[in-house]
Amino acid sequence: MTPQEFELLVENYPLAVLVGVILLSILGFLIARFIIGQALTYIASKTKNIYDDILVEHLKPFRVAWVAPALIIYFFAYLLPEYQTGIEKISLFFVLWITALTVMSLLNAVNTIYEASPSYSGVSIQGYLDLVKLLLTIIGIILSISLLTGESPLVLLTGLGAVTAILLLVFRDTILAIVASVQIAANDLIKEGDWIEVPSYEADGDVLNISLHTVKIQNWDKTYSIIPTYKMVEVPYKNWRGMQESGGRRIKRSLIIDMNTLKFCDEQMLNRLSKVDLIKEQINEIISNLDEFKRTHADQYDSPLDGPQVTNAEIFRIYIENYMRSREDIHQENLTLLVRSLSPSEHGLPIEVYAFTKTTAWDLYEKIQAEIFDHLIAAANIFDLNVFQQPTGLDFSAGLKLQR
Repeated sequence: MTPQEFELLVENYPLAVLVGVILLSILGFLIARFIIGQALTYIASKTKNIYDDILVEHLKPFRVAWVAPALIIYFFAYLLPEYQTGIEKISLFFVLWITALTVMSLLNAVNTIYEASPSYSGVSIQGYLDLVKLLLTIIGIILSISLLTGESPLVLLTGLGAVTAILLLVFRDTILAIVASVQIAANDLIKEGDWIEVPSYEADGDVLNISLHTVKIQNWDKTYSIIPTYKMVEVPYKNWRGMQESGGRRIKRSLIIDMNTLKFCDEQMLNRLSKVDLIKEQINEIISNLDEFKRTHADQYDSPLDGPQVTNAEIFRIYIENYMRSREDIHQENLTLLVRSLSPSEHGLPIEVYAFTKTTAWDLYEKIQAEIFDHLIAAANIFDLNVFQQPTGLDFSAGLKLQR
């Protein structure tokens, strides 16, 4: 059928042609939705590659199918001259926003594919994709206004200078979020999967998602903390990634020794402690040094203040260090391992263990730490040392019984 014949048909049978266009639009929608859309979904489900599944899922072919009837209506809008302009604008407006939504969905697919790739290291690109989606939204709004008003987009853009202050006020948080996202990515401050603590927001857990506007954290109690992205460059926080990457988690804990139980070690105590395998060599060396001093200073020797005397606390520190070095789950070389006495206080003498476990897993770390201090608390009595604790009612009652 030639264009002239079609125009003649329209003039003679306008209602029939209009019904035909409506039926053609419905047919176009059915073909796009139930043939093309179903075909894409079926093909994606049959392949082994997961990336096409992600693309089809985010593409939403059933939603895109609505473009087909909109385009058909747009091309045949001239059949109703009185309403042609309005029909064309509505059709193009519909196509514009379906296209914009589809492109933004594909950007989400890009982010999902990126995070699913084996090389993903936790560096999020969602902030950049959110920025692109924001620009697409702004372009869509400008084109929509231009389409509905009939003004050129350039005219609208030149008029933006008059409302810049209003736009800055409306998009203040977005602008701050864009700057913060660039800083976070450029300086590698936070990655998805990092364990961070943000005291001002009572957040302590893993970073699940970093978007343009928010950082989503799952706390250890399984609650969620949502923090504005721009706040992450304003408030103090602790990122535990360095600990996880180092392969060791620090133990920094003290035993508080009752200072009333500190004393010099006599020969009997040294001989008894020399049977402990972990400190046998050091004890024998101490005994040897004491014996040598006694021989060379027999006329001046006045125990316990003369000579290389040692206290039970010092021997206990030697034992703790040797015990820590005997454990295979503690770093021995690359990371610090030391045992030290801290400043005495009204509670006693703190003996601190400073070491790093070979695991960063929370449950294993706590198990190792508990084993160490259970052992040391029980071992303190062997060295005639008491671990300090606040007196309880049982302590007072025991004292009264002794007095009676």
